[in-house]
Amino acid sequence: MNPSDDLEYQLETLAIRTGHDRTFEGEHSEPIFLTSSFVCESAADAAAKFSGQIAGNTYSRYTNPTVQAFEKRLAVLDGAERAVATSSGMAAVHAICMAYLKAGDHVICSRAVFGSIIALFEKYVAKFAVEVTFVDLGDLEGWKQAIRPNTRLLFIETPSNPLAQVGDMQAIADIAHAHGALFTVDNCFCTPVLQQPIKFGADLVLYSATKYIDGQGRALGGAVVGKHDLLEEVNGVIRTLGNSMSPFNAWVFLKGLETLSIRMKAHCENAQKLSEWLQQHDKVEKVYYAGLPNHPGHELAKKQQKGFGGVVSFVVKGERQGAWTVIDNTRFLSITSNLGDVKSTITHPATTSHGRMSAEAKQAAGIEEGLIRVSVGLEDINDIIRDLSRGLDLI
Repeated sequence: MNPSDDLEYQLETLAIRTGHDRTFEGEHSEPIFLTSSFVCESAADAAAKFSGQIAGNTYSRYTNPTVQAFEKRLAVLDGAERAVATSSGMAAVHAICMAYLKAGDHVICSRAVFGSIIALFEKYVAKFAVEVTFVDLGDLEGWKQAIRPNTRLLFIETPSNPLAQVGDMQAIADIAHAHGALFTVDNCFCTPVLQQPIKFGADLVLYSATKYIDGQGRALGGAVVGKHDLLEEVNGVIRTLGNSMSPFNAWVFLKGLETLSIRMKAHCENAQKLSEWLQQHDKVEKVYYAGLPNHPGHELAKKQQKGFGGVVSFVVKGERQGAWTVIDNTRFLSITSNLGDVKSTITHPATTSHGRMSAEAKQAAGIEEGLIRVSVGLEDINDIIRDLSRGLDLI
């Protein structure tokens, strides 16, 4: 498919057809270039490629055709100019910090983000004299008040992990841009199928490709998406530090993108049914899913998203003991902190994904002891409900 034709096609077609430039072999499926380096025709050719005078691959830490195919396809799906692939989602966050922050800078981050992101900012980025202020995702006045003259980056995840809080992307983008700061959105839960943050003012869009983009829990990877010139700095970080994506993993993600649209629709359908069932259960105190009309972010999610995603979190009676009873009595739900898999997964955030946070930080982020997160897979929804019932009925 010619890149100039991209605007003529729907997302489902682009997810299957873009990014692949066939080799002289005429292959139908994308090839995997499992090679660490590439051979040049001459010393002069090598010099020209290494200096950037001519295009061409030299070393897979810099560029690799399979990785580039994934980057091109993801960028098209996001409506962006460029994507830079990384070795994991957290590597993508780290690359953003290394590319755009320096000593003396200030970051504003939502409290409602993945636990490792909080740890990255508080424990590691802070070592380099970068200050971080955490604010509530939906408190727009709080975002405005947190701005300083040295604020360089505003960072959110919407919907958030694990409470499905929804952030007003356009409003936060306006705050960032009014003060010359970059606005970054972690779009892991929605993927480009359900949400395209660039349309709502995001400068950078972040992915853990490990999740829904793969879809079957096979490989680690991440990506940053945005304008070409802006991503030059991210690309420079990846080339230098080496947290690049492997060619094999890029091929896995290319295959994942081909079915992403149909999978996300099925995840959303199952998650909606599960959330509605949980809301009626007498052992469940709260349900966090933006697809429920009583969710505080429901109307905003309808405006920004094409679906409500596949992650449902809920609080059960009995605090930690009650949550562990539900988890331990499942028979086929996988007890793992990964998400976005065709297989349903279940975890206790307070002791896994957010386990290293202080008690105060957990409280501020709404991570209760009775909270359970389910990444709703593609099994029959009645089987999923029955599996959860085993433990809920014992509380």
